[in-house]
Amino acid sequence: MTIEAPTESFVRASQFFDFDLIVIGAGSGGIRAARVAASLGARVAIVEERQLGGTCVNLGCVPKKLYAYASRYRYDFEDSVGFGWQGGKGEFEWAQLRKSKDKEIRRLNGIYRDLLASSGVAVFESKATILGKHLVAISGQSISSAYILIATGGWPWVPDIPGKEFVCTSNEIFDLEDFPASIMIVGGGYIGVEFAGIFSGLGAQTLLSCRGDMPLRGFDDDIRRNYFLEASKHFAVLANTEPVSITRGGNELKVCMADGSTYSVNCVLYATGRRPNASSLGLEKLGIVLEKDGSILVNEQFLTSVPSIYAIGDVVGRAALTPVALAEGRIVAEYIFGGRDNSMNYANIPTAVFSNPNIATVGLSEEKAKSCYPNLNIFEANFRALRHTVSGRDERTYLKVIVDDDSDRVIGMHLLGPDAGEIIQGFSAAMNCGLTKQKLDSTIGIHPTLAEEFVTLRMPARTLRRKSEDACDPHIVGTASGVLSG
Repeated sequence: MTIEAPTESFVRASQFFDFDLIVIGAGSGGIRAARVAASLGARVAIVEERQLGGTCVNLGCVPKKLYAYASRYRYDFEDSVGFGWQGGKGEFEWAQLRKSKDKEIRRLNGIYRDLLASSGVAVFESKATILGKHLVAISGQSISSAYILIATGGWPWVPDIPGKEFVCTSNEIFDLEDFPASIMIVGGGYIGVEFAGIFSGLGAQTLLSCRGDMPLRGFDDDIRRNYFLEASKHFAVLANTEPVSITRGGNELKVCMADGSTYSVNCVLYATGRRPNASSLGLEKLGIVLEKDGSILVNEQFLTSVPSIYAIGDVVGRAALTPVALAEGRIVAEYIFGGRDNSMNYANIPTAVFSNPNIATVGLSEEKAKSCYPNLNIFEANFRALRHTVSGRDERTYLKVIVDDDSDRVIGMHLLGPDAGEIIQGFSAAMNCGLTKQKLDSTIGIHPTLAEEFVTLRMPARTLRRKSEDACDPHIVGTASGVLSG
């Protein structure tokens, strides 16, 4: 279905409504939209039934990254022995990590509250239901607005199997009362592999179950294969299977798998994907069109099928990443109240997986590049980092550069290794400026660093040639790994 932009001009009608804009959902995208709209003179309200900051701050990016940091100390302690430090061990306290995480999240919640207040945005800590194209029910009262923006994000999804009541999701995992001695993580996406790295690093006996032959479906296959090799050094990967039932016995959960195997663990974490969080807003009664997966159908300006209602972020099912939601929120606010008709470019969106080791990627995977470009040069390197020549750790780094041979443009960069996200962020800026392999080769590296390997690749590992029929438009491919989340 194609959604047409409204024919009427965007003239504010403040005298007819309580607000110019009501934002439902105070996550990253919603807060950005509210603040930008307020800066353009709009009267704005934002509604949040949980905590300010949304999933990213409270249940996603921030606590996950803090726990990933915590998990790395185990390896740092072990590696330090080769550098002359004595002991090589540390004592981990789960309760202290939880306490430190809570303190940081409270700090961020306060920052968001102050930012909204200083922007003049009214904050309602309540559930919202959309009653009409200009009417929202908030805290038992009906409040009108010229425009409504839905930014309610996503929610973890658990398949309906016997014993699902015994499992936890990423919503609960950070606040477990006791640290589990053993854990099974179900799901081979980025959330699953991140938590597998976290819990194995913190000392839990860890199993990762995925339905495919390797985790991280949608990522570059070479990255997947090399990650699988590294991950298998730390925990067991149960491929091509999934749980069919879970039963509790004392402090343990018995997990029966589709392949007939059984496992006993203290905790089962489901990371089997997230669904758009839009089911309780009253959208169907308004005639707002939804996709098959429950996401809200929007046009390029993020307008729904109701001319006064917009939607952004994970609830629209595009690239589910925090920085993407921020950009979408700005675009919507500037479109409605600033008259700027900008569109969102989903090409060359960088993303990172805070696994062990880290993964970061920007542009196209080799598999997608082959379907878009007839002539490719693939450059890659696989090596043991300098640090581990002394630490003795058996960890390898893998990187890849994909080049369109006809234009010399770099169309994909991928890295499995320490601080991968920090490294790829800079290269993604270069790719958006039209980075060519010639420019990459002429860049002076910083020595000795891992990042310099990207500018020292001279000979292709392989060249790929095919007839150029049915080439695709790379600008609609999106990220190298499909739909992700931050």
